[in-house]
Amino acid sequence: MTPPPSGTDRSRELGRPSDTRAAAVADRLDDANGPVDDLEYGVVTPPVLVIGAGAAGARVAIELAESGVDPLVIGKRDHGDAHTTWAAGGVNAALGSLDPDDDWTIHAADTLNEGHHLNDPEAVELTAKHMPDRIRELDEWGMGFDRTADGKINQRYFGAQSYRRTCFVGDRTGEAMLETLIDRAQELEIPYRENVMITRLLSDGDRVSGAVGFDMESGRGLLFRSNHVVLAAGGFSAVFDRHSSRDDENNGDAQALALEAGASLLDLEFVQFHPTGMVGERYGEEWDGRLVTEAVRGEGGRLYNTEGERFMERYSPDQMELDARDVVARAIAREIEDGRGTEHGGVYLDISHRDDDYVRERLPRMVERFASLGVDITEEPIEVAPTAHYTMGGVDVDFRTGETGVDGLYAVGETVAGVHGANRLGGNSLAETVAIGKLVGEHVADILESDDADPAVADDQRAIAEREFRALESLAGADGDVTPTALLADLRELLWTHAGILRDEETLREGLEKLDALRERTENLRVDGDRTSRSFEFAVDLSVSLTVAETMLRTALERTESRGAHSRTDHPEVDEEWRVNLVVSVDDGELSTRRRGVGEPSPAVQDALEEGYELDYHHLE
Repeated sequence: MTPPPSGTDRSRELGRPSDTRAAAVADRLDDANGPVDDLEYGVVTPPVLVIGAGAAGARVAIELAESGVDPLVIGKRDHGDAHTTWAAGGVNAALGSLDPDDDWTIHAADTLNEGHHLNDPEAVELTAKHMPDRIRELDEWGMGFDRTADGKINQRYFGAQSYRRTCFVGDRTGEAMLETLIDRAQELEIPYRENVMITRLLSDGDRVSGAVGFDMESGRGLLFRSNHVVLAAGGFSAVFDRHSSRDDENNGDAQALALEAGASLLDLEFVQFHPTGMVGERYGEEWDGRLVTEAVRGEGGRLYNTEGERFMERYSPDQMELDARDVVARAIAREIEDGRGTEHGGVYLDISHRDDDYVRERLPRMVERFASLGVDITEEPIEVAPTAHYTMGGVDVDFRTGETGVDGLYAVGETVAGVHGANRLGGNSLAETVAIGKLVGEHVADILESDDADPAVADDQRAIAEREFRALESLAGADGDVTPTALLADLRELLWTHAGILRDEETLREGLEKLDALRERTENLRVDGDRTSRSFEFAVDLSVSLTVAETMLRTALERTESRGAHSRTDHPEVDEEWRVNLVVSVDDGELSTRRRGVGEPSPAVQDALEEGYELDYHHLE
């Protein structure tokens, strides 16, 4: 789907709170002077600060508001323009609209199988069990799901799912979900601040007491004083050269902030390369890597190499194009590597054998996007290649509460690890945001009942905030010879080359060496403009991207097996001794990694696993 452009009037109107609530937020904003006379910044004091205005952050905030808590939601973009809008194909829930034998235990089993059993079983079960209610809730709130002839919420096949379980709104499901959540937030008059970037959490390693950032439109520093901070700021797929995110989003903000604050990260080596990103000169550089939704394959799209072979018959004769995303992505990569790819490094995806009207009805945004580029997907194939799309790794949390191990700091959505294991089941990302988002909101609201103390910033925490403001001021004045844009481009190329779909020890070690050299180049950084400039924003992005890049390279080097999205050509087999999570923390200023065993599913889900449910693609033929 084509995302709404940043800064549109429509996105700015979505979820705007009433004048009364906006005034209440303004009342909490005061000018403050630090110990140094010329250091001025705004101070905001919300009971709960939610960092991230996508589906996960919105669902947490809705639950808080319904419990009588006034959270403040902040985002880097205009409100309504979160990355959730780019999730096109659908959201999973075992409703059984078309396949009544489906239930939450089979959904959980499919998720565990797709995650190669590195998932947190409790997180998986919570998501699968709660999703039917969350879908019905969204339906009640006005989300316009596609319907069957008898009025049920329609469901489609998605890769590696045993049944038709993916609910959808054409091919704009994420956008429809976010609109629905923001409409609900507007009804509850939930306050928010848009175009705010957080650069540091106030934390002593044991407890969080707020956050520091700046207003991206005015450049003014902002200090948020709060005993409860929820991170919902997405993942880090944009650190790769070809990716399905905007260059200014999904850079690893949340993971770097959490690590610096004293939380741990989990399984950062697992990055999902979606099989079908746009590639080819006729689409232009702007669209390189942009997602071609899995719904195209879910509705019967077929993959061909340049020799006209439907090559998935070799790799997965039963599930074909609807096998797990990691399987299909690797198959495409091998076809290209073996010389059967296009000159642009892609293969062909074709849905022209389906009825034209059917394609236009089910995939309207795909038809519209490619038509704008002079391509009619009802008549001709499109060129695709794998693209970095989603990060299964993230902050280590307790999924019932969102707790990170740092008191007062919580995390949810793509920011965290656990639900998806080594590879994400398509349609589960949107599911996690609302299923777990509600639970986290409930927990934080409960905590607030017994923790009504006013947030306070101790002298040392205020000193940390003011040092951060000074550092930002210094960064804005950097006058070296290399731009953050150039360094980010080099970092993305480095990771695509050394930590892409196919990895080995030599390339990973070379990647770490090149990363050290790239980090040294940041000492000669040049920022063109003040704190309102894109150059300054990218300089901040560069800092967090370097942190997650190093963590990912190190965990990918340590995991000497191939499992899910992590494919080591020098260790091509799954090693059961590696059925462990890799937990990363900072000890004495250095990254430290330890292994942790994975839990076991409940008896009900274990029974579903033993039944061996799986998709038979040929039901679609």
